[in-house]
Amino acid sequence: MEALLVVNAGSSSLKFQIFGIAAAGPERQIRARLEGVGTRPRLTATTADGTQLIDRRFDTAAVQDLPAALSIARDWLSTLRGFELRAIGHRVVHGGPDYVRPVLIDAPVLDRLASYQDLAPLHQPNNLAPIRLAMAIEPDVPQVACFDTSFHRGRVEHTDCYALPRAFYDEGVRRYGFHGISYEYIAGRLCEVAPEVARGRVIVAHLGSGASMCALKDGRSVETTMGFTALDGLPMGTRPGQLDPGVVLYLLTQRGMSAQDVSDLLYHRSGLKGLSGMSNDMRDLLESGDPRATFAIDHFVHRCALNAGMLAAALGGLDAFVFTAGIGERSAPIRARISEGLAWLGAELDPAANDAGASIISKGGSRVALHVMPTDEELMIARHTLAVIRAS
Repeated sequence: MEALLVVNAGSSSLKFQIFGIAAAGPERQIRARLEGVGTRPRLTATTADGTQLIDRRFDTAAVQDLPAALSIARDWLSTLRGFELRAIGHRVVHGGPDYVRPVLIDAPVLDRLASYQDLAPLHQPNNLAPIRLAMAIEPDVPQVACFDTSFHRGRVEHTDCYALPRAFYDEGVRRYGFHGISYEYIAGRLCEVAPEVARGRVIVAHLGSGASMCALKDGRSVETTMGFTALDGLPMGTRPGQLDPGVVLYLLTQRGMSAQDVSDLLYHRSGLKGLSGMSNDMRDLLESGDPRATFAIDHFVHRCALNAGMLAAALGGLDAFVFTAGIGERSAPIRARISEGLAWLGAELDPAANDAGASIISKGGSRVALHVMPTDEELMIARHTLAVIRAS
């Protein structure tokens, strides 16, 4: 079977899937992920019909980083038979000012993407590592980069800029936004399952180890919480979210921290981990009775509600709110608390539906519909990859 391999290397997980190539588009054959890198490493894989292929846990010390995860994934993939690899599609977080749509990767493109590593140091190196590995072991297999920033391009310019001299915008200092592949999938899925919602004013909350929200109007991004880098907006697993730039100046001038020290603080020691002093994993915090864990959760929920208000203002009102990604799809307690913060907009939660993990968790008379919708970044990447290789 001719097939596509899709690789989605994030800050704490490695997701990879195999899609068969059919006339109608990609058809998923195998879904696999190695999650909990550095915390709770676990490799799972299933076929399209849900048959379990592997479910293996690893010692934390054995899978501390992405290179270790890639090695495990490569070894497992080598055991599969019956697939003829036609192309590899990759999630790449930052496309910078140059790339507004998926692109076939060659050495100059890879070098250009590597130049954006300082803008997404948790992600971009991880995104590019599988590309380099594939170039070394499968040099004749085309590879396609799909960008998290692409979905947000084309917004009104005054929403993309910072209040800095124009020269900075022209050289690429602007509000890019991220998680665009996820938002693109949700926008398309809404058109299929709730077209009346898709045409309206929708906030999508992509809540995971990385977290952001996006305001959609008629399926297009009009505003989002992240900006120039993936540090902005909501508090995340190890990132602080919105931060007064003066804090950075203080750390540099008054605390004597180096730029690298500040980068390490903001990308690796802040967010839920920094606030709780114990974990960047929402599951750990919810299970803990430690007051610091409760404090971190309270902060996360508070900032989510505040940012939802900002996005509702950008939309001129709100018709629906969609929870997606790891926390959004799986954590009923967090969904409930964020929904409470949306009550002033007209959202009414149905607690029983929420606890049951229903796809619609709002009450029948709620002015704002509350949806839970699994995202599928890998399917979007497969679709884009197939389109690019068919056009090349």
